[in-house]
Amino acid sequence: MSQPRRNFLKGTAAVATAVGTAQAQGTAKQAEGPVRKIHYKNGEPKNPPLFSSAVSYGNLLFIAGKGAHYEGDIGQHTKTVLEDIQKELENAGSSMEKVLKCNVYLHDLKHYAAMNEAFKGWFGDKPPVRTTIAAAGGIPGNSLIEIDVIAFI
Repeated sequence: MSQPRRNFLKGTAAVATAVGTAQAQGTAKQAEGPVRKIHYKNGEPKNPPLFSSAVSYGNLLFIAGKGAHYEGDIGQHTKTVLEDIQKELENAGSSMEKVLKCNVYLHDLKHYAAMNEAFKGWFGDKPPVRTTIAAAGGIPGNSLIEIDVIAFI
């Protein structure tokens, strides 16, 4: 075999090895990506729940909608729901100040002003973006409000 051909084959083999190594490293990096984790308040349940209350993916945390299922007014319900959300956030290693997005679902839009009064100050000096709607047909469980949030950890 001639010297130029040997050098060409060695170079081709080196390139193939480098490409294979890069592809393997890329696959390893993909495998090391964000991890999905369910955050349980009282340990993992014995039976699978209908839905998870708090799930993180990487450093994002998703808290399921919370309602207040008792007789009361919108101020009381809003306070109860925000307290529940705060507990979920803290259980997962986050806080109210780390909330990025908040969705508020009202039983009736007439509660908007009173809900805003009860809502003030819960998220610190830099509150999250928020969407507020009145849910057609009301909130499940006869709550006057339901709130879900997305935060970071």
